[in-house]
This record gives sequence, C-alpha cells and structure tokens, in this order.
Amino acid sequence: MSWGGVTRLDENVKWQTFKLSEICEILSGQDIYERERVLGETPYITATANNNGIGYFVDNSNKTLEQNCISINRNGSVGYAFYHPYSALYGNDTRKLRPKFQANKYISLFITMCLEKQRTKYGYGYKMGTARLKQQKILLPTADNSPDWQFMENYIKQIELAKVQTILKYYC
Repeated sequence: MSWGGVTRLDENVKWQTFKLSEICEILSGQDIYERERVLGETPYITATANNNGIGYFVDNSNKTLEQNCISINRNGSVGYAFYHPYSALYGNDTRKLRPKFQANKYISLFITMCLEKQRTKYGYGYKMGTARLKQQKILLPTADNSPDWQFMENYIKQIELAKVQTILKYYC
C-alpha cells in the first residue's frame, strides 16, 4: 500500500527493542568555548534543533572530530538527533553515536528517525544524560533476533527515491 509515494512498512516485519548502547558507542562531546573558536569550515555540532545541529563552522580541532556519526542533543533542544556524513566536531551538550554496525547513510538515517520519535519524552525535568542514553531502547526491525540492517537501508532508499521522483515530476 502506498503512503505518500512510499510503501508502508510490511505488517509482517518483526520488531524488537534494543538498547542504544547495543548498536552504538555513546561518546561525549567537547566544548569549544566562544573565546577559543576560530572561524573556519569544520562543522561544530551543538545542542541546537536547527541546521542539522551545526552551531558554528570552526577551524579548531579536538578528539571528537569524526564523520558518519549521529549526534543527539542531551541539553538545549533535548532529543534532537542528526546524521553527519561529513567530518564534524561535537560539543559537550551533544552525544556522538558511533555505529557498531556497518555504517552507511541509509541505516544511520533510519536510526536517527527512530531516536527522533522519542524526543518528546525528554525535557527540562528529564534530561538525556549519558547513563540514560545508554539504557535508551529503540524499536528496530529484526531478522533472526538481530537488527535487520538491509530492511532499514532499503526503507530509507525507498523514501529517498519517492522524494526524487516527486521533484522530477514537478520540474520535468
């Protein structure tokens, strides 16, 4: 059945909960204070809900520099998650999630979408600290009691294709 140009999830797909720490390493960010920031081209991920989490572009460097990671805000705009295929630095009000699976854009976007669905349970009185984040459970499609990475990849590719087709119909 079609759903905005995308086939709905098959009702026969099996789902299972996984702790976030089972599928990603959860790493702390490191602040680059305003007085230390040097204007540059490296994205610096902060706890904003805008611009894919990019607060600044800097010429600084530290141990958090990495690409193909997911960021999730633990402060500020709590619970917002973004995928970063480019090299970026991560501030302390975010956590960098380094996938334990074969990282690729599509699977990372699927995981990001699953994290985003739980954003509303966090807020001022219920922060997303590292310990809580490690215990955070997300629901994922499974095959043989393991995450079904291929299903996740195919699903996001299908959404992307539907969007491209819509744009092409509009402009062509």
